[in-house]
Amino acid sequence: MGFGLPNIAHGKKALRRTISGVKEAASKSTSIPKGHFAVYVGEDEKKRYIVPLSYLNEPAFQELLSMAEEEFGYEHPMGGLTIPCSEEIFLDLTSRLN
Repeated sequence: MGFGLPNIAHGKKALRRTISGVKEAASKSTSIPKGHFAVYVGEDEKKRYIVPLSYLNEPAFQELLSMAEEEFGYEHPMGGLTIPCSEEIFLDLTSRLN
């Protein structure tokens, strides 16, 4: 007499895979890749960008960080590093750094 236990076990494995896939997708959407950090950019509406740590060595990017320090000190309203410039300026600078 077989009660279909192999099918139940297979169903549990599929469910675990689905749940772990959902958790993995959720963590990827909020996680930052190794060697990168998040900044918030924009004058009115802040947009989040993920940038490489190597930008910290670039004088032009350091200037943006100085602007952020002057405006916000170490208390950033978004909870992360906020750069007080327009998105266009930020995108222009980062495209030149790439």
